[in-house]
Amino acid sequence: MIDHDLVKLIHISCVVLSLIGFTLRSILMLMGSPLLRRSWVRTVPHLVDSTLFFSGLWLAWNLHQYPGTTPWLTAKLSALIAYIVFGALALRGRTRRRRYLSLVAAYACFAYMVAVALTRSPVPGL
Repeated sequence: MIDHDLVKLIHISCVVLSLIGFTLRSILMLMGSPLLRRSWVRTVPHLVDSTLFFSGLWLAWNLHQYPGTTPWLTAKLSALIAYIVFGALALRGRTRRRRYLSLVAAYACFAYMVAVALTRSPVPGL
């Protein structure tokens, strides 16, 4: 049997690694660095984010809380989709303005996801 606390630790660790990776890639993008084209810079975030996603699925299944039936989890998953879209636009947007705005939106989605996870409320702070 897989230990719930271990999977939760993996999930939270991947949250931190994902944020660090996104921030580093954002800095490289803003600097116009050729490092962004390196294969490991493009591959490692997918490995971290996949581990993050699947550990989140396991936690939801283990707790019997599912998107669509659990409001806070539905909100978190919706924010995740928005975060992915804004993150892609931030790293690949056509104009510098779009990249900056998308970067801010991606960080806002990330902060919202963390707040929802900590409060288990789709409207943190209320």
